[in-house]
Amino acid sequence: MSTVLLTGVNGFVAVTILKKLLERGHTVVGTVRSESKTTFLRDRFRAAVASDKLRFAIVDDITVPGAFDQVLRTYQFDAVLHTSSPFHYNITDIDKELLQPAIQGTTGILDSVHRVAPSVKRVVVTSSFASVVNRAKGTFPGKVYTEADWNPTNREEGLKDIGSGYYASKTLAEQAAWDFVKEKNPSFTLTTLCPPMVYGPPEQEVLSLIKLNTSNLDIYDIFNGTSDPRYGVWIWVDVRDLAEAHILAMVCHSALKSSQGQRSLT
Repeated sequence: MSTVLLTGVNGFVAVTILKKLLERGHTVVGTVRSESKTTFLRDRFRAAVASDKLRFAIVDDITVPGAFDQVLRTYQFDAVLHTSSPFHYNITDIDKELLQPAIQGTTGILDSVHRVAPSVKRVVVTSSFASVVNRAKGTFPGKVYTEADWNPTNREEGLKDIGSGYYASKTLAEQAAWDFVKEKNPSFTLTTLCPPMVYGPPEQEVLSLIKLNTSNLDIYDIFNGTSDPRYGVWIWVDVRDLAEAHILAMVCHSALKSSQGQRSLT
């Protein structure tokens, strides 16, 4: 079994990944921004914590160069699953709260793995279909996207509004990841997964319905009558399937085409 670094372990997708990893006997070290973020997970996965199959590391600012150095030096990891990238609608500074964490967080962890964690053989980055889709062409049925497609949104356009900022953050972060691999030729393989809207049962801490993750909150708002049910996104994936894709990319080199150095539209 593998020892895995899972960033942003308290997030919607990450907790589902964590659950599957532990069920299959892997050892997981999860990063969070503060110790308080571990409370729910310590209780939820009490047996794994007691048996040292689940541990935590504090990385309070993923934009800081070398932010992941300490945790990567502390354990001998086989794989890194980088899911940590913020998105919510209560943003006041698009560059600081969206673009920088996505881009610098992604290149930062790749750089840290390259410099201080030679045991790591697989890195899987949670990107997004936002890095693929061209909003001018739409997400409607009839348009076929492939791994060769890239969202044309640039950084300047991304600063215009939160929606554009999210598209830019995911696009620029993933492009920066592939540029890093091309330039540095690291010893690990990189897989990027590009899911569309992610729905499914929340395994993460949910203090109230209005504190659901963004995608599930959209569904809740439709049912409570505060949102138009004519939703504009026609493509989605179940969070459990996306979690499975992360694990397949980690453990089976040929299971996903992207584990050969390509992207995967999940």
